[in-house]
Amino acid sequence: MTQSTLFVEVHILQSLPPSNANREDSGSPKQALYGGARRARVSSQAWKRATRTEFAKTVEPADRATRTKRIAALLTERLTRPVTEGGTGLEAAQAGRLTAALLEPLGITKSSKKGEQSAYLLFFGKRQLDEIVKLLNDRAPELVALSDADLKAEIGKLPVVATLSTGHPAEVALFGRMVADLPALNVDAAVQVAHALSTHAVRTEFDYYTAVDDENTEDHGAGMIGTVEFNSSTLYRYAVLGVHQLRDNLSSAEDTRDTAVGFVDAFTRSMPTGHQNSFAHRTLPHLVLLTLRTDQPVNLVSAYEKPVVGDAGLAAESALSLARELESVSATWGTEPARTLAAYSIEANKLTDAFGPSVAFPKMLDSLGELVGQWLTDGRITKAAE
Repeated sequence: MTQSTLFVEVHILQSLPPSNANREDSGSPKQALYGGARRARVSSQAWKRATRTEFAKTVEPADRATRTKRIAALLTERLTRPVTEGGTGLEAAQAGRLTAALLEPLGITKSSKKGEQSAYLLFFGKRQLDEIVKLLNDRAPELVALSDADLKAEIGKLPVVATLSTGHPAEVALFGRMVADLPALNVDAAVQVAHALSTHAVRTEFDYYTAVDDENTEDHGAGMIGTVEFNSSTLYRYAVLGVHQLRDNLSSAEDTRDTAVGFVDAFTRSMPTGHQNSFAHRTLPHLVLLTLRTDQPVNLVSAYEKPVVGDAGLAAESALSLARELESVSATWGTEPARTLAAYSIEANKLTDAFGPSVAFPKMLDSLGELVGQWLTDGRITKAAE
């Protein structure tokens, strides 16, 4: 039987030592009230940014995406490059005028406060800018010689919006793009990321620190005194990737499979960087569980509505709570995953019963690639016993 949708869910348990990876405007670590208890929280936006940065490390620079208000400057720079390097060879002033005409169909205008910057952030692929330059078809000198009205008319004949609406880089295909003023540029995200929450109650602590003035030998006082807030936590992290949406956003099954595997790898290894020099909080997970579903995603954070207390260690008890919740949800709602894949370092027979045997993380990624490839080919997910 073929299925029209495939969701790859990533459930992660990861412990952070004393840290302040994602802070509020006041400098305090972000928190949330859940199950009547105060929890450590890392926002979805922070972890998406960290994931995108980690993902980009594996992508050739020309194929990367960027999110910026400086699209005009980037396009102008490309136009001023020599023709032999993919540009038009125009002088800066001419290139700027042509850039303004090319971006006008996008509704991109200069910010009154920021000069050459556009009024809003735009997420796009660097290669897409190169495609816009190619639309000029070596006519750049001819076009800049036209009057403003004639230039606008000629540029209006070019498919500028269509060029930014196709050929998306993997990052845009994963995380989507929303442009309120021009829906034609919108890209539905293939990924959803939840706020990471601690599986247990937390309490904020304060680090009192001093800095010594190396050149002050006259007294023993500190040159600087300050405090920074922190907490430590075992976090439940969750993200879901709609492979069907990713396929629609990309151009090939091979790109879809490789991007799906790359996302899971990047999400697992990524870490927000708040106060990282002060706390060196980068860790690897205790457990990574992948659940493949063909019906609907299921965030299993309800496993921690009752806070874990940690009598036998927070990570081990959190893993057992997750195993019980997966089995309970499957039995109650009839939503058993089509497949589960897991990598974990916690020894417990209960985990094997619920998640299957632990495999090395690289092998788990290989298995995921095979399953996604199979689904893209024939719309099926083979059961583990088959």
